[in-house]
Amino acid sequence: MSYLETTKDVYKKAAETPDIGLCCTTSPVWQFPGLKIPKIMLDMNYGCGSTVNMQDLVNDPQILYVGVGGGMELLQFSYFSRQKSGVIGLDVVDEMLEASKTNFIEAEKQNSWFKSDFIDLRKGTALDLPIEDNSIDVAAQNCLFNIFTKEDLKIALKEMYRVLKPNGRLVMSDPVSDDFIPPNVQNDERLRALCMSGMLSLKEYLRMIAEAGFGTLEVRAKRPYRVLAPGHYDVDKLIYIESVEIAAIKDPMPADGPCVFTGKSAIYYGSEEYFDDKAGHILMPNQPLAVCDKTAGAFAALGSDDIYISDSTYFYDGGGCC
Repeated sequence: MSYLETTKDVYKKAAETPDIGLCCTTSPVWQFPGLKIPKIMLDMNYGCGSTVNMQDLVNDPQILYVGVGGGMELLQFSYFSRQKSGVIGLDVVDEMLEASKTNFIEAEKQNSWFKSDFIDLRKGTALDLPIEDNSIDVAAQNCLFNIFTKEDLKIALKEMYRVLKPNGRLVMSDPVSDDFIPPNVQNDERLRALCMSGMLSLKEYLRMIAEAGFGTLEVRAKRPYRVLAPGHYDVDKLIYIESVEIAAIKDPMPADGPCVFTGKSAIYYGSEEYFDDKAGHILMPNQPLAVCDKTAGAFAALGSDDIYISDSTYFYDGGGCC
């Protein structure tokens, strides 16, 4: 059985019998005004973070969500796109699609504004999206891409890039780890399906996203997720796993490479009215400016005694300049 078949089997069972401990969501379940999330959706929340961010969801966007789970994030997305088929939910597991469909009926009972036809459920795979080119404003996946091998991840990222409109956004939540993952763990199909062995380092994950063509990458959150400890798993030493939330924007690729925001800021504390690097960046005294990692490096290379560059916080929520 291939790792993809193992994954389908794991989530077929999770659709038939909700498995509350299957994943560990590390960010709050957003409760918006007038939105009630049925308990069954919470029980079937098989993600490791959140992909729902209000700043992405303006002007009734066309949304694609791959890997529907119990439908919770589809319901959250539809809150911002209240139109027929405003949200497309895609999954390869028939039982998960059926479970989501049933859960939406319950959501209709609890939310007077919601209609099931806001969501277009389709069977399909992230490796061959049944979606037209340049047709999606916001694409999202939660704790899915880490399951893929590097070869399949490259395909999935290219597919997401293909279907997004210019300046569209791919919003993702996945486990990452800077620790060495032994081959026996990487090749454990069940652990991979459970999102505990296929993770890349954050640096490598960002590199692969950029190689798909995305010109701007935002690391919006990074939190503790899980550990693989000796005695519990076939490992010689503890492996620490984090959950990361990333937005990748389909904008033109700069000549010097992607703009990657990891939560760095520049602060000017000199005696002049402002600092101008003559490259489009102006720093006002003691007013932190969010900068991408490239710009942070350029400021650091100036060797100025009047500019402080913060470390990466791995929390970026917009603003600043590149």
